[in-house]
Amino acid sequence: MNRPKYRGRLAPSPTGLLHLGHARTFWVAQERARANGGTLILRNEDIDSTRFKLEFVPQMIEDLRWFGFEWQEGPDCPDQSGFGPYNQSERRPFYAAALEKLRERGFVYPCTCSRKDIRDAASAPNAGDDEEPIYPGTCRNKNLSTLNPVKGRGPHGALRPQLSTRFSWRFRVPDSETVSFVDGNLGAQQFVAGKDFGDFVVWRGDDVPAYQLACVVDDAAMQITEVVRGADLLMSTARQILLYRALGLTPPAFYHCALMLDEKGRRLAKRHDALSLRTLRERGETPELLRRF
Repeated sequence: MNRPKYRGRLAPSPTGLLHLGHARTFWVAQERARANGGTLILRNEDIDSTRFKLEFVPQMIEDLRWFGFEWQEGPDCPDQSGFGPYNQSERRPFYAAALEKLRERGFVYPCTCSRKDIRDAASAPNAGDDEEPIYPGTCRNKNLSTLNPVKGRGPHGALRPQLSTRFSWRFRVPDSETVSFVDGNLGAQQFVAGKDFGDFVVWRGDDVPAYQLACVVDDAAMQITEVVRGADLLMSTARQILLYRALGLTPPAFYHCALMLDEKGRRLAKRHDALSLRTLRERGETPELLRRF
């Protein structure tokens, strides 16, 4: 049986300048694609218009090319320096179709809880410093049938509710089931649904597809064979494996990289402007020196 050709991806989000931590993880992704004679795809994760800024998109592409990244696939509209990225903002109908499938199969339910409601719930345990509180199941068994979406879609391909009430759609996790996978870098991993993470949002109340759903839909559609990303997304992988199964899709392999930390032991974030690729470039640093670093 022939193995599928390796397909990896770079998936930055234009919510700020790329920093050294992004570069290191992306470089691992590129090296693994090269080592396997595969294809590397660039995907611009710009689905959340409330967080991204348009000016970061060309800066992101410029910084990636300056650092030495080369991707081999994008839409059939190459920019001046090669193929442009796939843009999630142009793919909403695919996410809406996946949500409809999940709804028809009974894997999701409408939830009217706000973030404050969840934080204030006495029974909502904290899943960790980088995770939102575990959803206490407030709306899980409520009769909210009147909130089911009507046939058809809105102007952006999103499902529309019958009522004006704003609500999100949550994925119903199989309580107490252990989700296991073998990470290509960190080895065997397992998380218990309902204990390590609870029912999670796949479509937000402000009509935005959530990261977990958009990521699964795109990685499957783009036939990604291995996802390379930071270790802070290990638990997201467990959630996404459940989504792959619910949608009848085969998950890719996963390779999670250790996070780069600052001098105080905190993981790098886009607030670390001094370590952004753009700032380092303006200071006269070279890509060759930074790659060795």
